[in-house]
Amino acid sequence: MLQVNEIREHREKFIAALTKRDFDANDVFENVLKTDEERRNVQAKLDETLALSNTFSKEIGMFFKNGEVQKANLIKEKTSKLKETSKVLTEKLNNAVEKLTELLYTIPNIPNDLVPDGSDENDNEEVFREGEIPTLADEAIPHWELAKKYDIIDFELGVKITGAGFPVYKGKGARLQRALIAYFLDKNTSAGYTEYQVPYLVNETSGYGTGQLPDKEGQMYHVTGDDLYLIPTAEVPITNMFRGDLIMHNELPITCTGYTPCFRREAGSYGAHVRGLNRLHQFDKVEIVRLEHPENSYNALDEMVDHVKGILQELKLPYRILRLCGGDLGFASSLTYDFEVFSTAQDRWLEISSVSNFETFQANRLKLRFKDKDGKNNLVHTLNGSSLALPRLLAGILENCQTAKGIIIPKVLVPYCGFDMIS
Repeated sequence: MLQVNEIREHREKFIAALTKRDFDANDVFENVLKTDEERRNVQAKLDETLALSNTFSKEIGMFFKNGEVQKANLIKEKTSKLKETSKVLTEKLNNAVEKLTELLYTIPNIPNDLVPDGSDENDNEEVFREGEIPTLADEAIPHWELAKKYDIIDFELGVKITGAGFPVYKGKGARLQRALIAYFLDKNTSAGYTEYQVPYLVNETSGYGTGQLPDKEGQMYHVTGDDLYLIPTAEVPITNMFRGDLIMHNELPITCTGYTPCFRREAGSYGAHVRGLNRLHQFDKVEIVRLEHPENSYNALDEMVDHVKGILQELKLPYRILRLCGGDLGFASSLTYDFEVFSTAQDRWLEISSVSNFETFQANRLKLRFKDKDGKNNLVHTLNGSSLALPRLLAGILENCQTAKGIIIPKVLVPYCGFDMIS
């Protein structure tokens, strides 16, 4: 979330930058500055009223002490009127603050200069590609057919229990899923990330803190009875662990990882492109989160990209990295790199990871600061990345590693799952 002083100082620059997102910020900024002016005027009047009331209170005490009761009572009447005035002003101030906050919540993050122009995913910029796309036999089939053939994922059973988008993993499918989670966590912790197990439900404040709320697209599952939300990613509870904290500069960076199931309604998602594991309402993901000094956050982003690269290199899957254009950039992100693995059986790229720098956008909402060497408090930069999301990665493994004899498990996973082939 942008700060009002930033909008005031860099208004034209921000308006120009947000055109990359096809977001017209002019009217919103005008309303923000107008509302902030109203807020400041009311705050000044309230401060003046409270100061005068405080002065009168001291005078009342002095007059009573000196036996001047009549004078004391006259001032008490004035004090009563001031209390009514301060009550009205406090209500006006709260309304102005609420209106200002709601306006600021509608403004997406300012895209980094590296973000390319573009309106949708077709305009994303490929910046890296690695791995040889395998040549499969003519009888090669997509993962949803492989899942049925080898009895490792039951989509129909998931429909019976819950509904579409909630698959049941079984046998070697469940063991492979568990192996991937353990492997990802081991890779992350060996790279210095501290592992956390976090709640799968968060409160409204947490949702606002990382930018999932207000939920304009209706993607979050809301538990209305308790006013809690099922998490769409471990990023939400992990980042919110530090909400409201003041961190010393020598404590940075703070690096975290965690495994959670993730829940997304994916409203309006239909068709062949979401078949099987391609798009689910519940899926497993291992996340990495970093709190960084602003001067180091883009170096950290590069490190995170290299870290995910290393995992895919060990899995020996063909993948590419995209720099997201303005039209495809997430609401809270300043710069995002997407990883996609190639599905040979589907003849398409499948997104398996996003690695993003939010700069101060989340930290401002979270009131998450660090104290620098000079003793000044500043907002940290927050970053996160999938390391990795399982469904489409698993789809890529099943499809790219299929042979006439069965599905060959990547060697790096064999110690984790205890078998080298699904047949």
